[in-house]
Amino acid sequence: MKIQQLSIFLENKPGHLSSICQELAKANLNILTLSLADTQQFGILRLILRDWEKAKQILQTAGFLVNVTEVVALEVEDQPGGLARVLEVLETANINIEYMYAFTFRRGDKANLVFRFSAPDAAIALLQEKGINVIGAVELF
Repeated sequence: MKIQQLSIFLENKPGHLSSICQELAKANLNILTLSLADTQQFGILRLILRDWEKAKQILQTAGFLVNVTEVVALEVEDQPGGLARVLEVLETANINIEYMYAFTFRRGDKANLVFRFSAPDAAIALLQEKGINVIGAVELF
């Protein structure tokens, strides 16, 4: 139930983000969701795409430093307290969230969030045990 995410190291300069998007567009690869974290000198662009292997190859060929990371996507009730309930489940099991971000689309009355856990397999088992839907790549794509 883990999903492959591409993490790309970028210099924080005009045109670097655009060049990644242009390379993916030329290959007809669609970005499902992304997150960009930055400092004054560099940034890390995190991407989820259906054909992540092809995207990785294209970006590496274009000279970008690309790392593959396993993340977990969850359905969270899109209402006040929905995320708080998920976080409480993880906190009681002492599972750390390294980072998270949201998808741009919803599934019915649920929001979709991406999590990077310190212990992803333990997190998946716990979340499923508590009735929280972990989204697999097949469902997502």
